[in-house]
Amino acid sequence: MSELIKVGMADYKVGRNPASLISYGLGSCVGIALYDPVTKIGGLAHIMLPDSTQARSTDNPAKFADTALPLMLSDMLKLGAMKFRIAAKIAGGAQMFTFANATDIMRVGERNTEAVKAVLKKIDVKIIADDTGGNYGRTVELKLDAGIYRIKTIDKGEKEL
Repeated sequence: MSELIKVGMADYKVGRNPASLISYGLGSCVGIALYDPVTKIGGLAHIMLPDSTQARSTDNPAKFADTALPLMLSDMLKLGAMKFRIAAKIAGGAQMFTFANATDIMRVGERNTEAVKAVLKKIDVKIIADDTGGNYGRTVELKLDAGIYRIKTIDKGEKEL
């Protein structure tokens, strides 16, 4: 039985085969899986907000797309992953509530998704699968034996990326 490493909200973890990384309850948050298929080293981040420069409190860098992803990538490289082989799969970024007269600030899921894509482009990591948007929550699991990113939802079933 392989180890199941839990990734909390505003958190990230890295690991290697045979472990799996799991994060529960993504709503407007985005789950970012990075994976090196040769070393079978991966990372999973559960980011809450797009940009640390817009926040009052930045004591937890794992909370933000712009700070969590470079840190997670660095930790994977320390374990032996090679950057040129690492690819990303992303999920989440839902619009969980509908507001009349919604302002840009209320589009947290969409803003998180846009920020994640921009940061991955900046750190030169290609997105190979994307299950973002919608109005439903997700639980995500990265299986480090094969790089499968399993997405579970209550109403939409389960899928693998």
